[in-house]
Amino acid sequence: MRSVSTTVCSKCHGTGWDRVERGGVSGVVRCECIKSSRIDRLLASANIPSRYEHCELDNFDRWNKTTEIARIQAEKFVAEYPMPQPFGLLFMGPQGVGKTHLSVGIIKKLIRLKSIACIFCTFPELLKEIQDSWNPVSQASEMSLLTPVLSTEVLVLDELGAQKPSDWVRDQVAYILNYRYNENKVTIVTTNFLDHPELKDDKTRPDSLATRIGERIRSRLFEMCKTIKMEGMDFREKIKHANHHF
Repeated sequence: MRSVSTTVCSKCHGTGWDRVERGGVSGVVRCECIKSSRIDRLLASANIPSRYEHCELDNFDRWNKTTEIARIQAEKFVAEYPMPQPFGLLFMGPQGVGKTHLSVGIIKKLIRLKSIACIFCTFPELLKEIQDSWNPVSQASEMSLLTPVLSTEVLVLDELGAQKPSDWVRDQVAYILNYRYNENKVTIVTTNFLDHPELKDDKTRPDSLATRIGERIRSRLFEMCKTIKMEGMDFREKIKHANHHF
């Protein structure tokens, strides 16, 4: 967690207001320290895992055409936010191509440049927390976990589809996505599973996003998000592994 500075601002002396004079008229405006303090709080509450704290759009490795396009789309998303008609992003591709890196880079930039409240959530971990906190008498514990996920302005839902498919899992996905869709809230999703609509009725089809979350939820996801497909080798395994020396 980041600590918020307790140093008293030399401009406003802790009042939050900075004195200005325009056209011979004196007045006050919100001090820059207020914005800085809010950004610190938003970053601290974004729930970004320590492993991804270094991730920025500026340090994303673009090593093929699809990752270059994905980086451009991520930058464009930040620049144009908020859109007149809200939409999210769906990063699809094999593990290790940078989907999570881009997602974290997006919300960090939204927080710093536009003071947008964002939360990072790994979906399998959220499901585990819900299961561990479940109380047969009351749903209060479950809702205390879901409320930030449902209400934040921008949500990163990482590793969608990684959990074992079940009716309960699909119900959780549907509840989160439908709520955020109906409230016009932006969701950024990453998944290792590709889409194979042409093989919908083929019993031998490869494991796809639809088989992991269901056809109905897949349809809603594609309605609320712009799809960005990324291809390539596992960057973490092939390249970063070379940096490990004894």
